[in-house]
Amino acid sequence: MGENRLKPRLGAVEIDFSYLWGYATKTALGVWSMLSTVAKGAMALLVCLTVSAASAQSAAVSDAEPPDQTLQAPLFSAPPIGRPAQAKLPKLRWDHINGSRAWTRAAMRALGAHGAPLVDMVPGDIAQWCPAYPEAEQWARKAFWAGLLSTLAKHESTYRPGVVGGGGKWVGLVQILPATARGYGCSARTSEALKDGGANMSCAVRIMATTVPRDGVVSAGMKGVAADWGPFHSRAKREDMRRWLAARPFCKVPVDLASVAPMPRPGAPRPVPN
Repeated sequence: MGENRLKPRLGAVEIDFSYLWGYATKTALGVWSMLSTVAKGAMALLVCLTVSAASAQSAAVSDAEPPDQTLQAPLFSAPPIGRPAQAKLPKLRWDHINGSRAWTRAAMRALGAHGAPLVDMVPGDIAQWCPAYPEAEQWARKAFWAGLLSTLAKHESTYRPGVVGGGGKWVGLVQILPATARGYGCSARTSEALKDGGANMSCAVRIMATTVPRDGVVSAGMKGVAADWGPFHSRAKREDMRRWLAARPFCKVPVDLASVAPMPRPGAPRPVPN
């Protein structure tokens, strides 16, 4: 007899280990393939769900109503910042001329600066020109001197800032000689510069702020302002300027009604003096 091949037995069943190993390997590979496919499907599903959620959130945000701004506004807010208050300008004789407000403003500004000596003093002959001046406040005093320049400009240049007279010597609203402007230290020192109405007024204030305090008068004895400006030497022109100024509101003395005795009614008995 040939040699018999021995195989292990389990009871009556023979076990082939090589066959079992091959079967187990194939089964494991099949399971792994299946799990891999399931994992890929789950990943794809997760990506789809994520994209869908993001799209839905974006749509919700875009469709949402804007927030109520009134709920976010502060309960109290600061008042709006307005423009700086403009200084009140007096009504002067040249107000009917285009651009004259700039001349008035320049004169008033100069009187508050290098023209302060004019505003601080009381000329000896001021009662003839501006009866209310001695008791007037600063603004009214400046208005008088600015008014004096405006009425002087009527006779010097008929309110023409670019006019040149005296054969090319005198320039501007109140006809200032460039050499005189330089002598008094004015900023406008040339003929061209003095044609600017505001610069002409500033220079005129600088001149008067020297001559009027020096002489103590507006024009008495041909001093003060009259020392430099010819219209004061004409009685008619001087009187015209004086009457116009004295009639201005800033030069009128207010009437004290309490000091004025009432007129008796017709037929009423007259009071008997004590």
